[in-house]
Amino acid sequence: MASYSPVKEAGRIFSLLCDQAEPLNLPNEVVTGQDAVSFESSHDEIYYPIPFKETETLAALKGVEGSVAAAIADLRYGPAAQKRNVKVNLERATAFGCQAYMAKVDGYSKLDPEVRKKLKDTDLLAAQSNGYRRMSANLYKTKNENEFFHIHGSLEATTTLNMIGLEGHRPDLTDYEEVIKVIERHVQKFSAAELEEMNKERRQAGVTAFKYEDFINTPHGKLNVRQPPWKVTKLPGDVPQTPFSAANGSQKILKGIKVLELCRIIAGPTVARILTEYGADVLKITSPHLSDVPFFQVDGNMGKHAADLDLKTEEGRQVFEQLLADADVLVDGYRPGALEKLGYGPSSLAALAEKRGKGFVYVNENCFGYEGEWAGRPGWQQIADCVTGIAWAQGKFMNHPHPAVPPFPISDYGTGCMGAIAALTGLYNRAKYGGSYHGKASLMHYDLLLFAVGQYPEAIQEAMRAAQPAEFFSLRHCDSVDRISSTVLNIMQRRFPHLYSSPETLGKEALTEKWYSKAYDAEIEVVRPIAEIDGVDNSFVRASRPNGVDKPCWEDFGKEEGDRRLA
Repeated sequence: MASYSPVKEAGRIFSLLCDQAEPLNLPNEVVTGQDAVSFESSHDEIYYPIPFKETETLAALKGVEGSVAAAIADLRYGPAAQKRNVKVNLERATAFGCQAYMAKVDGYSKLDPEVRKKLKDTDLLAAQSNGYRRMSANLYKTKNENEFFHIHGSLEATTTLNMIGLEGHRPDLTDYEEVIKVIERHVQKFSAAELEEMNKERRQAGVTAFKYEDFINTPHGKLNVRQPPWKVTKLPGDVPQTPFSAANGSQKILKGIKVLELCRIIAGPTVARILTEYGADVLKITSPHLSDVPFFQVDGNMGKHAADLDLKTEEGRQVFEQLLADADVLVDGYRPGALEKLGYGPSSLAALAEKRGKGFVYVNENCFGYEGEWAGRPGWQQIADCVTGIAWAQGKFMNHPHPAVPPFPISDYGTGCMGAIAALTGLYNRAKYGGSYHGKASLMHYDLLLFAVGQYPEAIQEAMRAAQPAEFFSLRHCDSVDRISSTVLNIMQRRFPHLYSSPETLGKEALTEKWYSKAYDAEIEVVRPIAEIDGVDNSFVRASRPNGVDKPCWEDFGKEEGDRRLA
């Protein structure tokens, strides 16, 4: 693979994104300062066994993120005497794409059963901890030949299992292979069209696994393949400029910015996690009555405070609206339209911005995008990967005659980065031009970006396949995300040990860092921030915590918390 350079390809994709500066509403400095962005790698090789240029695309997005951050730094501190260089390391970008599987609590990873003892149990409906219910979110054959459907019980499971004629709980079913057989046998009673209709009636997140050429010929695909990867638009209203506060010696470009995060799982929390790196005070608000994946909080809540509020109660709404009065950014990762129904959608915040004389930046993250007939559908990463054709392409890469969900939640992290770029762009525009802004990012559009930049050439793919051991090709369409990801993680750890050495061993070159978290009362290990920007500090100031451990207030961000960085 000597003829192919991931470093050069990352630079090419970065340039392609800069060419879309106008539809992406990027600051002019991003375009004029392209030569300040560089990509580097200690090995310049392909890491993920995936036909798409995941590392290169993530690195390019991090380049854009760093460029917008540099533009904010110039706006806030005044232009630097010399250009602000932005460096993006491809090994770090690779770690960013699988960071949920690199995070640890007291040495235990997501895949270690012992880690549950270290976590707060927010899996209220056992959709994650129960193997049978967990497999209600998986890819299965339908009754038609060569047709596959990804059912998705989300964080509840019973509705989807009942839909296909199964009980919500089966304590007798504990064997992994038997669970697959039982569920797939029931899915095979239906066609994809029938499952789509059943899903629609019950508002479930499942989807037909399309090939790319078929998806882009659906009405939704035809419309969205022409859209930019993410959007930032000005909301109605005439609001004056909201300049950044005085720096007072800080290199945290978002110091003083208050962010309310209403998200679960990965993509939405990643948007806000990135904002914490640049100094924003991020307060994650979750309902005490809604399930969440416990382990994802270890990585996703890094740098934040996390409080519980029930926005369906008058008391919860009063507290939330007090928080909202001082907020600058709201990150919304819930089902499309959910916050609008509660009165906290983009138009409501734009009206509030006019009343208070300070703009809002509202960032949505969803699955199917924001235009077209499927825009309101719920979904998760696997749903986006199946509907867009990513899964069929992965199956083809593995020499399978069926689709296969790729390892790791990479689309989640790519979408999170796009949402963070949208948030940074909105804050830049709010400070320079005034107004309120609406950023939009989706899992589907990240996947469409992967198709737009192109898969690896066939000769490269053949060389990649030749390097994989037999266990890679034994993975099936019906294997769980964790089974697929754990298998690939083990392969990558053997093939690329430099990606997984400890921070103590590698020092500043490590891809992860360790903290003592007072809230967990444990040592945690998480992936480090990725981009390096001259004159900008994008490092964490606190460790992560479980959902709901903080008070819902802004004042506590200034208090000593007991967290400390270890390595």
